[in-house]
Amino acid sequence: MKSLWKFAACVGFCSAVIAFSQPSAGVAQPATDPLHSWVVAKDPAALEAWTQERLAEERASVARLLAVKGPRTVENTVRPYDDALNSLAIAGNNAYLQYSLADTAAMRDKGQALAAAIASAATELSLNQEVYKALASVPLPTGDAATRHYLERTLLEYRLAGVDKDAATRKTVRALQDRITALSLEFGRNIADGTKRIKATREELAGLPADFIASHKPGPDGMYTLTTDEPDRAPVMDFAKSAALRLRMYLAYNTRAYPKNEQVLRALLTARQQLASTLGYAHYADLATADQMIGSAAGVERLIGEVDKASRPTAKREYSELLTFAQKQEPGLESISDADASYWTEQYRREHYAFDAESVRPYFPYAEVQAGILQTAARLFRLEFRPVKDAVVWDPSVATYDVYDAAPGSAGKKLGRIYLDMHPRPGKDKWFSSSPVVPGILGRELPEGMLVCNFPGGEAGDPGLMEYSDVVVFFHEFGHLMHHILGSQREWSAAGGFDVEGDFVESPSQMLEEIFHDAGILQSFARNYKTGAVLPAALIAKMNAASAYGRGHWLQRQLIYATFSLELHDRAPETIDFDALWQAAEQRYSPFTPVPGAHFYTAFTHLTGYSSNYYTYVLDKVIAIDFFAQFDKRRLLDGPVAMRYRRTVLEPGASKPAAELVKDFLGRPQNMEALEKWMNEEFEPPAAARQP
Repeated sequence: MKSLWKFAACVGFCSAVIAFSQPSAGVAQPATDPLHSWVVAKDPAALEAWTQERLAEERASVARLLAVKGPRTVENTVRPYDDALNSLAIAGNNAYLQYSLADTAAMRDKGQALAAAIASAATELSLNQEVYKALASVPLPTGDAATRHYLERTLLEYRLAGVDKDAATRKTVRALQDRITALSLEFGRNIADGTKRIKATREELAGLPADFIASHKPGPDGMYTLTTDEPDRAPVMDFAKSAALRLRMYLAYNTRAYPKNEQVLRALLTARQQLASTLGYAHYADLATADQMIGSAAGVERLIGEVDKASRPTAKREYSELLTFAQKQEPGLESISDADASYWTEQYRREHYAFDAESVRPYFPYAEVQAGILQTAARLFRLEFRPVKDAVVWDPSVATYDVYDAAPGSAGKKLGRIYLDMHPRPGKDKWFSSSPVVPGILGRELPEGMLVCNFPGGEAGDPGLMEYSDVVVFFHEFGHLMHHILGSQREWSAAGGFDVEGDFVESPSQMLEEIFHDAGILQSFARNYKTGAVLPAALIAKMNAASAYGRGHWLQRQLIYATFSLELHDRAPETIDFDALWQAAEQRYSPFTPVPGAHFYTAFTHLTGYSSNYYTYVLDKVIAIDFFAQFDKRRLLDGPVAMRYRRTVLEPGASKPAAELVKDFLGRPQNMEALEKWMNEEFEPPAAARQP
């Protein structure tokens, strides 16, 4: 579903590029800040007032557009329209920030209410026939392809919103859109507020890292309390020897918004289907894909079939190897459950590849990882990140950086600002995401974005040791920020990096995941937090070999999510048995045994942001691996391909169709060839680990 504003949701060379400059000098904050609500709005009433100012700006821009006499032009019609979108985006981004990150429940409640109000204003604009007629009267530019594409896509979105329907239908559409927004916010809030706690004995903590155990003190009863937040959940699922503890954590994590979200989800699906029917679509999945690269729900089904055909043999082989291994360790074991999949995969990698994921954690303390990712991104994208020590932020833990260009010919040009909110706290959104804060308009407004994560660390004395997979997630989400900053140096607010077709937006970030297999990059920042020793090349080789295992299963798992999200939206909601539909998708694509009572769908956050379109991650993996295959593996960061990638994929933002971005970089449309090679890439286990 297209929205007029968005919720949420890469060593050593060219030292001038990677250098971190001194903090910028302190700048007095204005009495009112039209871009950053948290600077001036310290309570719900002030946040309400700040937001109403932005909505007044939006209405003024619309009034200016409608007041035009004479011929319609880009400047007198498209410009005020884009200004209106910009005001809505700033208001909406800030409301989302307060809703998901504010430190008090009162501010989160106000953020949620305002987010709904702003979405309603956006819906009203999308159904304004006079605005649509004005935009449709603007002659399509012939010498400005970016503006032409922007206007054509704007008119398409208006038609998909139902602007050409009669007044009664438009009223119905608006009411349904308001309900969808409110239910989506409620769904997400229930997950954010649903943190659960489980008890464990000291014996059940066997297998967990020593620093993890040391950071959890037993209570008076001798029991340890763990939460479903990621710094606790991930280590338990990967390392805990106790199957009972893994099962308790699995169930607690997946049911943290159950049963509340079961009812919310059904109401959400019902409203979406009613919207689709009102707009003339058989089901919501076709409406949600009409403006995407994939084109239709039938296109999604074709993609799922193609990826299934490519990945099923590899996934089947991987599971056979895993089950055989597990049965040797645990005689009598007949199958592996979803609650045990991560644990047994970790154990298999330890033996077959002589790689223990715990062994690399001491080399990934949070602070050094953050610095390393900034350094890597600086080299890859030819940028410079300057810390802003005196920035006013919504929580003291948030790190702020100004981004400067370091590319030849434009070095020293300020491009935008990023905020890193990286550790869990009560009431904060519990997922990992990247979101815009300020959209960006060339010559008028620099783009700003935020990264919201829940990594270990953030407390005095805690080094925040990360798993390698955490490092990859960090860079993935950071890639979204770079797409926003680099792609939002455009003339139009609503044509930046986050405004590309929704089923392309994950491609750049998934491509960056592959960067961190490079030993030189890892060794530039991965050092033991106690000894300072560099992560050994031999250990990196083992890690790469081990991480390649399971790619077939990963793709099949993505097909479960893609199929489930699609099938939730291609049939009558009242007929859906959520658990049965989920189990059917699992049985189709996964050899692992489902866990009864997990109710995964109630905590499936992507159902609000992506609705039926989770397939995005599958399609974008195909594109991402094809992108990465073009890089010279000997010069990932400093070769000419990196800059060509920045120029042709990231910088254009949404100034052209995503399919053209793919062709501009690859010289052709994407295909499955690179993905198949990636999935079946052979890594020989280190000699010492090979089985006789």
